[in-house]
Amino acid sequence: MSTWSGILLCSVYRSSKKDGMYLYVPKADGLRNIPPALLDIFGAPLHVMDMPLKPGRDLARISGEQLRTEITEKGFHLQMPPPKEDYLLDLYNPDDSKYRDLP
Repeated sequence: MSTWSGILLCSVYRSSKKDGMYLYVPKADGLRNIPPALLDIFGAPLHVMDMPLKPGRDLARISGEQLRTEITEKGFHLQMPPPKEDYLLDLYNPDDSKYRDLP
């Protein structure tokens, strides 16, 4: 059961610097409340979509209520990229010594 009512229109922006990093902001405010230091790290915001945030609607990595609370209190929500799986990190490891003994 949700403790808030009404619809909040959000704009979603993806980072031009980091895959999987997104900013959620109130559509009415746009990006004007985002700290300049955050925008330096985030890069040029690329608009992905606008969406209504309704009570009871959750996103993949955050509850709708938690998202609304952050947007209301801070003026934005920064979604960080998911952590890489350990087996994927081996793809970027230049040390191939562990594979030398394979037949």
